Amino acid sequence: MRDISHIIIHCSATPEGRDVKAEEIKQWHLDKGWSDIGYHYVIELDGCVQLGRPLDREGAHTIGRNHDSIGVCYVGGMDKDMKEPKDTRTQAQLVALRSLLIDLLRKFETPQISGHNQHSSKACPSFDVPEWCRIVGIPEVNIFG
Repeated sequence: MRDISHIIIHCSATPEGRDVKAEEIKQWHLDKGWSDIGYHYVIELDGCVQLGRPLDREGAHTIGRNHDSIGVCYVGGMDKDMKEPKDTRTQAQLVALRSLLIDLLRKFETPQISGHNQHSSKACPSFDVPEWCRIVGIPEVNIFG
């Protein structure tokens, strides 16, 4: 297993309410010439958590951090018109994301949780990850930034 020091949250940058499945995201990444989906987990609109790239394989989601991180992507992140970033997480996605993060924190030794936008000049994941982690009770030691 790889040494994991970060869990990085992403969005699929798709319009609010569009029901994109993990397999579709995988196909987008394969069409770019990648070997697999770039994320390790995808959280679909209904809160279903789909395994993407195996955890023992380096992801393809955050330049400079793929070697020591787990990429988690929720479906959404843009307004319906695709003009503005927007936190579009459904209630089911909120519950699933918190649960997944708690599980990963138990499995790995104190990884830090951050948003893609903390490592790159992007809007992704379209919400303030450190603030949300504090609100939902993620231990402060695990919040990056």
